[in-house]
Amino acid sequence: MRCPFCLNADSQVKDSRPTEDGSAIRRRRQCPACAARFTTFERVQLRDLSIVKKSGDKQPFDRDKLAGSIAIACRKRPVSEEQIERLVSGIQRQLESSGQSEIETDKLGEYVMEGLHALDEVAYVRFASVYREFREARDFEKLIGDMPDEKAANGERPVPKDTLF
Repeated sequence: MRCPFCLNADSQVKDSRPTEDGSAIRRRRQCPACAARFTTFERVQLRDLSIVKKSGDKQPFDRDKLAGSIAIACRKRPVSEEQIERLVSGIQRQLESSGQSEIETDKLGEYVMEGLHALDEVAYVRFASVYREFREARDFEKLIGDMPDEKAANGERPVPKDTLF
C-alpha cells in the first residue's frame, strides 16, 4: 500500500482487526520511509457495480460518495458515523445481491430513502428534498403527510395537523 504522505510504494501493517459489523478489515499501517501512520479498510466486493445516471452516463459505484451524501443528510442529527457506515454497507449488499452490475440512480436513491426513513426522519426529509428536487414548501408538506404517523400506528390519538402551525 502506497504511503499517502510521502508516496513511498511500501508500508507495513502494524495492526489488523475486523470492524464492529464485520463487513471490513481495518488495518493500521506505518510507512518505513517517513514513519507516518495511516489506516486502510479492506472490504469484500462481489461484483463491479456501475451507476447509470438519468442522462445515461455510467460511472463506477463509489461507496465514499454514497456515505458522504448520507452524512450530509444526517449532519447535526443524533446519527453516528457507525450507523451511517452500517447503512452504506447494507445498501451496498442490496446492490450486489440484486444480480445486476448496472444500477439506475432511482433504485439507489430508493434504497437510501428506505434506510434513512428507518434511521432518522429528519435526515430522510433532507435527503428527499434533494433527491426528489423539491421546489416549494408544499413538496415538504406532501412528503411529511405521506409518512406513516407513529402515534396512530401505536393506537394513540394523533394531533390535528391544523394545530401544528
